[in-house]
Amino acid sequence: MIIVIVGPTGVGKTKLSVELAKKINAEIINADSMQVYKNLNIGTAKILEEEKEGLPHHLFDIVDVDEFYTVFDYQRDCREKIEEILNRGKNVILVGGTGLYMKASLYDYQFQKGTSYHDYESLSNEEILNKIKEYQDTDIHVNNRKRLVRLLNKLENHEAISSNKDCALYDFKMIGLTTERERLYDIINKRVDWMMESGLLEEVESLKSHFEASKALRTGIGYKEFIDYFKKQKTLEEVVEEIKKNSRHYAKRQYTFFRHQFPVKWYEVDYECFENTIHQVYQDIMNDKRDEKLGDR
Repeated sequence: MIIVIVGPTGVGKTKLSVELAKKINAEIINADSMQVYKNLNIGTAKILEEEKEGLPHHLFDIVDVDEFYTVFDYQRDCREKIEEILNRGKNVILVGGTGLYMKASLYDYQFQKGTSYHDYESLSNEEILNKIKEYQDTDIHVNNRKRLVRLLNKLENHEAISSNKDCALYDFKMIGLTTERERLYDIINKRVDWMMESGLLEEVESLKSHFEASKALRTGIGYKEFIDYFKKQKTLEEVVEEIKKNSRHYAKRQYTFFRHQFPVKWYEVDYECFENTIHQVYQDIMNDKRDEKLGDR
Protein backbone atom coordinates (compact mmCIF):
# COMPACT_ATOMS: atom_id res chain seq x y z
CA MET A 1 0.00 0.00 0.00
CA ILE A 2 1.24 3.47 -0.90
CA ILE A 3 -0.16 6.52 0.89
CA VAL A 4 0.73 9.98 -0.37
CA ILE A 5 0.29 12.94 1.98
CA VAL A 6 0.16 16.40 0.41
CA GLY A 7 -0.82 19.89 1.43
CA PRO A 8 0.64 23.37 1.82
CA THR A 9 3.68 24.19 3.89
CA GLY A 10 3.07 24.10 7.63
CA VAL A 11 -0.29 22.32 7.54
CA GLY A 12 0.77 19.23 9.54
CA LYS A 13 1.90 16.65 6.97
CA THR A 14 4.95 15.48 8.93
CA LYS A 15 3.03 14.72 12.11
CA LEU A 16 0.33 12.83 10.20
CA SER A 17 2.94 10.78 8.33
CA VAL A 18 4.56 9.56 11.55
CA GLU A 19 1.29 8.70 13.26
CA LEU A 20 -0.04 6.86 10.21
CA ALA A 21 3.23 4.98 9.71
CA LYS A 22 2.93 3.55 13.21
CA LYS A 23 -0.61 2.37 12.50
CA ILE A 24 -0.12 0.80 9.06
CA ASN A 25 3.44 -0.60 9.35
CA ALA A 26 4.88 1.89 6.88
CA GLU A 27 8.18 3.56 6.12
CA ILE A 28 8.32 7.22 5.16
CA ILE A 29 9.84 8.73 2.00
CA ASN A 30 10.57 12.44 1.82
CA ALA A 31 9.09 14.38 -1.13
CA ASP A 32 10.38 17.84 -0.29
CA SER A 33 12.99 19.18 -2.71
CA MET A 34 14.86 21.09 0.02
CA GLN A 35 14.91 18.38 2.68
CA VAL A 36 17.06 16.10 0.52
CA TYR A 37 19.97 18.42 1.36
CA LYS A 38 22.25 18.00 4.34
CA ASN A 39 22.49 20.88 6.85
CA LEU A 40 19.33 22.62 5.63
CA ASN A 41 17.39 21.86 8.79
CA ILE A 42 15.72 24.83 10.42
CA GLY A 43 14.81 26.68 7.23
CA THR A 44 13.16 23.58 5.78
CA ALA A 45 11.43 22.60 9.06
CA LYS A 46 13.05 19.19 8.64
CA ILE A 47 11.79 16.48 10.97
CA LEU A 48 13.88 16.10 14.13
CA GLU A 49 15.41 12.75 15.03
CA GLU A 50 13.22 12.39 18.12
CA GLU A 51 10.11 13.17 16.06
CA LYS A 52 10.79 10.14 13.83
CA GLU A 53 9.98 7.89 16.81
CA GLY A 54 12.36 5.23 15.52
CA LEU A 55 10.55 4.86 12.19
CA PRO A 56 12.60 4.52 8.98
CA HIS A 57 12.75 7.78 7.02
CA HIS A 58 14.21 7.86 3.52
CA LEU A 59 15.61 10.52 1.14
CA PHE A 60 16.33 13.03 3.88
CA ASP A 61 19.89 14.44 4.07
CA ILE A 62 21.14 12.50 1.06
CA VAL A 63 23.10 15.16 -0.88
CA ASP A 64 25.50 17.96 0.00
CA VAL A 65 24.18 21.47 -0.38
CA ASP A 66 26.70 22.18 -3.16
CA GLU A 67 25.42 19.27 -5.26
CA PHE A 68 22.94 19.77 -8.09
CA TYR A 69 20.15 17.29 -7.36
CA THR A 70 17.50 17.17 -10.08
CA VAL A 71 14.00 15.79 -10.41
CA PHE A 72 15.55 13.05 -12.56
CA ASP A 73 17.72 12.05 -9.60
CA TYR A 74 14.78 12.13 -7.22
CA GLN A 75 12.56 10.09 -9.55
CA ARG A 76 15.21 7.36 -9.72
CA ASP A 77 15.87 7.38 -5.97
CA CYS A 78 12.22 7.50 -4.96
CA ARG A 79 11.15 4.64 -7.22
CA GLU A 80 14.03 2.53 -5.92
CA LYS A 81 12.93 3.18 -2.34
CA ILE A 82 9.29 2.41 -3.10
CA GLU A 83 10.20 -0.96 -4.60
CA GLU A 84 12.66 -1.74 -1.82
CA ILE A 85 10.12 -1.00 0.94
CA LEU A 86 7.26 -2.87 -0.74
CA ASN A 87 9.51 -5.88 -1.35
CA ARG A 88 10.18 -6.02 2.39
CA GLY A 89 6.45 -6.33 3.00
CA LYS A 90 6.09 -2.83 4.41
CA ASN A 91 3.76 -0.04 3.35
CA VAL A 92 4.97 3.29 1.95
CA ILE A 93 4.09 6.82 3.00
CA LEU A 94 5.31 9.50 0.59
CA VAL A 95 5.10 12.92 2.23
CA GLY A 96 6.15 16.42 1.27
CA GLY A 97 5.24 19.60 -0.48
CA THR A 98 7.06 19.33 -3.81
CA GLY A 99 4.33 18.31 -6.19
CA LEU A 100 6.58 17.79 -9.20
CA TYR A 101 8.73 15.29 -7.30
CA MET A 102 5.62 13.27 -6.51
CA LYS A 103 4.21 13.54 -10.02
CA ALA A 104 7.49 12.47 -11.61
CA SER A 105 7.83 9.47 -9.30
CA LEU A 106 4.28 8.17 -9.31
CA TYR A 107 3.44 8.78 -12.97
CA ASP A 108 5.09 7.88 -16.26
CA TYR A 109 7.45 10.82 -16.55
CA GLN A 110 10.42 9.92 -18.74
CA PHE A 111 13.39 12.21 -18.23
CA GLN A 112 16.63 12.09 -20.10
CA LYS A 113 19.61 11.75 -17.80
CA GLY A 114 20.95 15.16 -16.86
CA THR A 115 17.64 16.88 -17.49
CA SER A 116 16.59 19.11 -14.61
CA TYR A 117 12.92 19.89 -15.02
CA HIS A 118 11.49 22.22 -12.38
CA ASP A 119 8.12 23.73 -11.60
CA TYR A 120 9.95 26.58 -9.81
CA GLU A 121 7.55 26.39 -6.87
CA SER A 122 9.72 28.68 -4.77
CA LEU A 123 9.75 31.43 -7.43
CA SER A 124 7.06 33.98 -8.20
CA ASN A 125 5.88 34.57 -11.76
CA GLU A 126 7.91 37.79 -11.85
CA GLU A 127 11.07 35.96 -10.77
CA ILE A 128 10.56 33.30 -13.46
CA LEU A 129 10.06 36.01 -16.08
CA ASN A 130 13.24 37.77 -14.98
CA LYS A 131 15.18 34.52 -15.31
CA ILE A 132 13.81 34.05 -18.84
CA LYS A 133 14.94 37.56 -19.75
CA GLU A 134 18.47 36.55 -18.82
CA TYR A 135 18.28 34.33 -21.90
CA GLN A 136 15.92 36.18 -24.24
CA ASP A 137 12.99 38.55 -24.48
CA THR A 138 9.49 37.08 -24.39
CA ASP A 139 5.95 38.29 -24.95
CA ILE A 140 4.45 35.71 -22.56
CA HIS A 141 2.27 37.50 -20.00
CA VAL A 142 3.56 37.45 -16.43
CA ASN A 143 0.30 35.80 -15.27
CA ASN A 144 0.69 32.82 -17.62
CA ARG A 145 2.74 30.73 -15.20
CA LYS A 146 2.37 27.48 -17.15
CA ARG A 147 3.96 28.91 -20.30
CA LEU A 148 6.64 30.73 -18.32
CA VAL A 149 7.65 27.52 -16.54
CA ARG A 150 7.72 25.58 -19.80
CA LEU A 151 9.89 28.19 -21.53
CA LEU A 152 12.36 28.55 -18.67
CA ASN A 153 12.81 24.79 -18.51
CA LYS A 154 13.45 24.68 -22.23
CA LEU A 155 16.02 27.46 -21.97
CA GLU A 156 17.80 25.90 -18.99
CA ASN A 157 17.80 22.32 -20.30
CA HIS A 158 18.37 22.35 -24.05
CA GLU A 159 16.84 18.87 -23.88
CA ALA A 160 13.43 17.44 -24.66
CA ILE A 161 11.30 15.76 -22.03
CA SER A 162 8.82 13.06 -22.99
CA SER A 163 6.11 11.84 -20.67
CA ASN A 164 2.73 10.26 -20.27
CA LYS A 165 1.71 12.40 -17.32
CA ASP A 166 -1.71 10.85 -16.79
CA CYS A 167 -0.48 7.25 -16.53
CA ALA A 168 0.06 6.26 -12.89
CA LEU A 169 2.72 3.61 -12.30
CA TYR A 170 1.47 2.64 -8.84
CA ASP A 171 -1.79 2.14 -7.02
CA PHE A 172 -1.76 4.84 -4.36
CA LYS A 173 -4.10 6.87 -2.18
CA MET A 174 -3.69 10.62 -1.97
CA ILE A 175 -4.40 12.34 1.34
CA GLY A 176 -4.53 16.14 1.42
CA LEU A 177 -4.46 18.27 4.56
CA THR A 178 -6.05 21.70 4.47
CA THR A 179 -7.31 24.49 6.67
CA GLU A 180 -8.84 27.91 6.18
CA ARG A 181 -6.50 30.42 4.58
CA GLU A 182 -6.23 32.85 7.49
CA ARG A 183 -5.36 30.05 9.91
CA LEU A 184 -2.76 28.65 7.52
CA TYR A 185 -1.15 32.05 7.05
CA ASP A 186 -1.03 32.52 10.82
CA ILE A 187 0.63 29.09 11.17
CA ILE A 188 3.17 30.00 8.50
CA ASN A 189 3.99 33.35 10.08
CA LYS A 190 4.43 31.82 13.53
CA ARG A 191 6.57 29.02 12.10
CA VAL A 192 8.95 31.53 10.55
CA ASP A 193 9.20 33.30 13.92
CA TRP A 194 9.95 29.91 15.50
CA MET A 195 12.65 29.27 12.90
CA MET A 196 14.35 32.54 13.78
CA GLU A 197 14.15 31.78 17.50
CA SER A 198 15.56 28.30 16.82
CA GLY A 199 18.66 29.64 15.08
CA LEU A 200 17.84 30.10 11.38
CA LEU A 201 20.18 33.08 11.09
CA GLU A 202 23.03 31.06 12.59
CA GLU A 203 22.25 28.15 10.25
CA VAL A 204 22.30 30.41 7.20
CA GLU A 205 25.50 32.16 8.31
CA SER A 206 27.19 28.76 8.68
CA LEU A 207 26.30 28.09 5.03
CA LYS A 208 27.28 31.53 3.73
CA SER A 209 30.34 30.29 1.85
CA HIS A 210 28.18 27.79 -0.07
CA PHE A 211 25.66 30.23 -1.56
CA GLU A 212 27.56 30.89 -4.77
CA ALA A 213 27.81 27.18 -5.64
CA SER A 214 24.46 26.03 -4.24
CA LYS A 215 21.31 26.45 -6.31
CA ALA A 216 19.30 25.19 -3.34
CA LEU A 217 20.49 28.09 -1.16
CA ARG A 218 20.08 30.67 -3.91
CA THR A 219 16.50 29.65 -4.73
CA GLY A 220 15.07 28.01 -1.58
CA ILE A 221 12.59 29.92 0.57
CA GLY A 222 14.09 30.55 3.98
CA TYR A 223 17.58 30.89 2.53
CA LYS A 224 17.54 33.02 -0.63
CA GLU A 225 16.02 35.93 1.28
CA PHE A 226 19.25 36.31 3.29
CA ILE A 227 21.32 37.19 0.22
CA ASP A 228 20.33 40.86 0.40
CA TYR A 229 20.92 40.80 4.16
CA PHE A 230 24.50 39.65 3.60
CA LYS A 231 24.89 42.48 1.08
CA LYS A 232 23.55 44.89 3.74
CA GLN A 233 20.70 45.81 1.40
CA LYS A 234 17.96 44.59 3.78
CA THR A 235 17.50 44.46 7.51
CA LEU A 236 16.91 41.21 9.36
CA GLU A 237 13.31 42.30 10.02
CA GLU A 238 12.77 42.81 6.28
CA VAL A 239 14.21 39.37 5.57
CA VAL A 240 11.84 37.73 8.07
CA GLU A 241 8.83 39.46 6.52
CA GLU A 242 9.96 38.40 3.05
CA ILE A 243 10.28 34.77 4.13
CA LYS A 244 6.75 34.92 5.53
CA LYS A 245 5.40 36.48 2.35
CA ASN A 246 7.19 34.02 0.06
CA SER A 247 6.04 31.10 2.21
CA ARG A 248 2.41 32.24 2.00
CA HIS A 249 2.63 32.63 -1.78
CA TYR A 250 4.26 29.21 -2.02
CA ALA A 251 1.38 27.66 -0.08
CA LYS A 252 -1.08 29.10 -2.61
CA ARG A 253 0.90 27.61 -5.50
CA GLN A 254 1.02 24.24 -3.73
CA TYR A 255 -2.77 24.19 -3.41
CA THR A 256 -3.13 24.97 -7.11
CA PHE A 257 -0.71 22.22 -8.15
CA PHE A 258 -2.16 19.50 -5.93
CA ARG A 259 -5.76 20.29 -6.85
CA HIS A 260 -5.07 20.23 -10.58
CA GLN A 261 -2.56 17.40 -10.79
CA PHE A 262 -3.68 14.73 -8.32
CA PRO A 263 -6.81 12.83 -7.21
CA VAL A 264 -6.61 14.15 -3.65
CA LYS A 265 -9.08 13.44 -0.85
CA TRP A 266 -8.92 16.54 1.34
CA TYR A 267 -9.22 16.64 5.13
CA GLU A 268 -9.81 19.75 7.22
CA VAL A 269 -7.23 19.61 10.02
CA ASP A 270 -8.54 19.67 13.57
CA TYR A 271 -5.78 21.63 15.30
CA GLU A 272 -7.60 21.58 18.64
CA CYS A 273 -7.35 17.77 18.59
CA PHE A 274 -5.04 16.52 15.84
CA GLU A 275 -5.81 12.97 16.94
CA ASN A 276 -9.27 13.41 15.36
CA THR A 277 -7.66 14.12 11.99
CA ILE A 278 -5.35 11.11 12.34
CA HIS A 279 -8.28 8.86 13.25
CA GLN A 280 -10.43 10.08 10.36
CA VAL A 281 -7.68 9.53 7.79
CA TYR A 282 -6.78 6.11 9.22
CA GLN A 283 -10.40 4.95 9.26
CA ASP A 284 -10.89 5.98 5.63
CA ILE A 285 -7.72 4.14 4.59
CA MET A 286 -8.85 0.98 6.38
CA ASN A 287 -12.37 1.22 4.94
CA ASP A 288 -10.98 1.62 1.42
CA LYS A 289 -8.71 -1.38 1.96
CA ARG A 290 -11.65 -3.46 3.22
CA ASP A 291 -13.78 -2.44 0.24
CA GLU A 292 -10.99 -3.42 -2.14
CA LYS A 293 -10.77 -6.86 -0.56
CA LEU A 294 -14.52 -7.31 -0.86
CA GLY A 295 -14.36 -6.26 -4.48
CA ASP A 296 -11.71 -8.87 -5.21
CA ARG A 297 -13.90 -11.72 -3.99
